[in-house]
Amino acid sequence: MIIVTTLPDLRAARLLLPGPVGLVPTMGYLHAGHISLVQAARSQCASVAASIFVNPAQFGPKEDLTTYPRNLPRDLALLEAAGVDLVWTPTVEVMYPSGFQTWVDVDGLTRLLEGEVRPGHFRGVTTVVAKLFNTVQPHKAYFGQKDAQQAAVIRRMTKDLDFPVEIFVCPTLREADGLAMSSRNTYLNPEERQAALVVFRALTAAKAAYDSGDHTAEKLCSIVGETVAAEPLARLQYVSCADYDTLEELEMVRGKTLLSMAVFVGKTRLIDNFVFG
Repeated sequence: MIIVTTLPDLRAARLLLPGPVGLVPTMGYLHAGHISLVQAARSQCASVAASIFVNPAQFGPKEDLTTYPRNLPRDLALLEAAGVDLVWTPTVEVMYPSGFQTWVDVDGLTRLLEGEVRPGHFRGVTTVVAKLFNTVQPHKAYFGQKDAQQAAVIRRMTKDLDFPVEIFVCPTLREADGLAMSSRNTYLNPEERQAALVVFRALTAAKAAYDSGDHTAEKLCSIVGETVAAEPLARLQYVSCADYDTLEELEMVRGKTLLSMAVFVGKTRLIDNFVFG
C-alpha cells in the first residue's frame, strides 16, 4: 500500500494504478462501515484509493473539529488489511493552500435538512470532494447511505460538473443492536449509548407502519417524533419524509423515498435514515 501526503506524490502514485480506480473518501477513525465501502470498491475495481482528511471546511464554528476522533496508524492498518492500494493523507495546508478562495456550491439540495441546520456544511463537502475527484481521478466513488443527503448532493454535483465518476451509495452498516455505525458514537457515554437506540426504534416503527400500508408522510414523521420524545436523553432536531433524489418533502410516499432524521443524545448529534419504495 502506497501512502502519500503531498499532491506531487499523489499524482505520481496515481499513474501507477491500473484502472478502473475506485475512491473511498473518509475523515478517518474508520469503522466497519468504511471498510464495507472499500470492499465494494475492491469487488468492482482493479485498484482502490482512499483518502483520510478531517475537512475543516465542513465543520461549523460550534462543531467538533478539534475533538473529532483521529487515529491515523490504526486507520492505515485497517485500509491495508482491506486491500487498499493508495492512501492520500493531505494536510490542511495541502488541501487549502494560502490564498485559497474557490468553492463548489450545489444550490437547492443544500438548503434543506442538514443544510438548513448546518449552514456552510455542504459547501465544504462538495469543495473537498470535487478536489478529490480532480486529484485522484477515480472512475468510481463510494459513499455510505447513512449520509443520504451528502450522497444526493454529490450525485448532483457530479452530474452538473460532468465529472467522469460513477457514484455508488452503499448500505448503512449497523451495530448488532441497530445503531448506525459512526465515528461520533465514541462520544456517547454508556447511558447515552443505550438511549441512542431510540433512533433505530423510531425508524423501525415508521417502517412497520409503512409496511402495514400507511404511506402518509405526516403519519410516518409523527411516529418518529413520538418515539424519540419518549426517550428522556434524546431531542429530535428534525424528521423528514422526502423524495430520494430531490429531497422535496412529500405528502404521500410514492416511489423511492428518504425518511431521515437528526437527533441529539446528550450533546452528541446523530443522523440516520431508511429508504422506502
